[in-house]
Amino acid sequence: MRIIGEVVIPPDKLSRYLLVWRPKSDKSQFLAQAGFTTQNTTDLDRALRRLVIENDAIPDRRDEYGQFVQIEGLLTGPSATLHVVIVWIRPANDARFRFVTLKPAR
Repeated sequence: MRIIGEVVIPPDKLSRYLLVWRPKSDKSQFLAQAGFTTQNTTDLDRALRRLVIENDAIPDRRDEYGQFVQIEGLLTGPSATLHVVIVWIRPANDARFRFVTLKPAR
C-alpha cells in the first residue's frame, strides 16, 4: 500500500530527537553519515517525505493508538544514502499518518 495525502512530521521529532545524540538508541550518528545534522532538518524532512512517496508501506501492528506501518528504502542525504526503515502511525482519530521513528534497515 502507498500512503496517500498529507503526512505529519513534527519538527521537534527531527531537531530534538533524531538529530540529537542520546546515550541509548542514538540515531544522530547514523544520520550524520548521510550529512544530516540539526543545521539541516529541512533536508531530513524532505528525504523522509520522498521515501513515503516512492515506497510501499507495509502494515504492522494495530493497537488502541492506531495502525502502524513501516516503509523500507533509501534515505538520501546531502553526502550519502542510508538504507532505513521508517515507522508511521495512523491514529484511530485521524486520517493522516504521523512519523514515529527511523532505524537502520537490516
